[in-house]
Amino acid sequence: MNVAEYMTELGEQARAASREIARADTGDKNRALLAMADAIDASREVLVDANQKDMQNGREKGLDAAMLDRLELTPARIDGMIEGLRQVAALPDPVGGITDMNYRPSGIQLGKMRVPLGVIGIIYESRPNVTCEAASLCLKSGNATILRGGSEAIHSNQAIAACIRQGLEAAGLPQTAVQVVATTDREAVGQLITMPDYVDVIVPRGGKGLIERIANDARVPVIKHLDGICHVYIDAEADKTKALNIAINAKTHRYGTCNTMETLLVDSAVAAETLPELADHFAQLGVELRGCTRTLEILPNINAATEEDWATEYLAPVLAVKLVDGMDEAIAHINRYGSHHTDAIITENYTKARAFLREVDSSSVMVNASTRFADGFEYGLGAEIGISTDKIHARGPVGLEGLTSQKYVVLGDGQVRV
Repeated sequence: MNVAEYMTELGEQARAASREIARADTGDKNRALLAMADAIDASREVLVDANQKDMQNGREKGLDAAMLDRLELTPARIDGMIEGLRQVAALPDPVGGITDMNYRPSGIQLGKMRVPLGVIGIIYESRPNVTCEAASLCLKSGNATILRGGSEAIHSNQAIAACIRQGLEAAGLPQTAVQVVATTDREAVGQLITMPDYVDVIVPRGGKGLIERIANDARVPVIKHLDGICHVYIDAEADKTKALNIAINAKTHRYGTCNTMETLLVDSAVAAETLPELADHFAQLGVELRGCTRTLEILPNINAATEEDWATEYLAPVLAVKLVDGMDEAIAHINRYGSHHTDAIITENYTKARAFLREVDSSSVMVNASTRFADGFEYGLGAEIGISTDKIHARGPVGLEGLTSQKYVVLGDGQVRV
């Protein structure tokens, strides 16, 4: 069977399974999730053996240390998969909830019911634990899913898939509700993103190149974000201690995440007081600063920023710094160079904070808090399938509710339209 035929078969099976999963009750879905957790716990040695094959292949192919780190299934990461499945089982089930019920003049009752999207295709790289996360969120939200992990994790993903199938079978649900693509042929991705008859939405998780390719070539809707160019703006009326703590945390808590600050904007009125202390902290932590011309007047020993720096997601200990004359200039910079991911203002002025919340066009906008909080777990979603910077349907961290839609429901008692 060629790749096109194989992917079509997966699509047909997923579409059929999606109808069964959509009507599955919460108890069955939770039993499947808990059974998956038990299967993974009982299969630790199998998972580690499969992962070691991927790790060895990765070393032979010259994968860098960061990629190998993401690829490895450590005991702690296996524990995390198990705990994640149990946490999703404990989350409220969004499917079937009816809201906004009200009577219309005709006597009918009108409301909205939350329903699954159908079949979700998820394409990701490196981290095999994503297989477990994605499967759990799709299942709990009543969706079937087709998962295509990176070729470097093929053995790990297939071993996890076997545990997922055990869990589905134990709960009496179709094993085809979660299918992990078994081929490493790249054509499988091209097929998956161009099957609108079988796939309702695609969620890519990976580098910018992967996401751009999928967004450009897909024939089904894509929930995506390309970059995490996040800003912190220190206002003239900021509390200095808050500003220092938040800026340092937003940049140095973790360098390689999409909610890490990449550009620091500082009001020129407080720059001379604030920047030297910040620069000392960043220097101690090994962060390279790249500043605008006015920043260099205060910090002459740092590197000069270029136009490219304002539009760069470093994912590294590098930070662009720019002085601005007030909040309006800061907002204009963010809306021009930002990626609509997460941006924050540090200020004690309530009016400015409200204006910043209104005018910054990002999926998460914060006041006096680190951008690192832009995360499904921190938002109380339990887990997330990814971050969306789109403006239609899901925006920001995408949890269970983001994997559902709404339909109108009408309750009548014999009414006819006149």
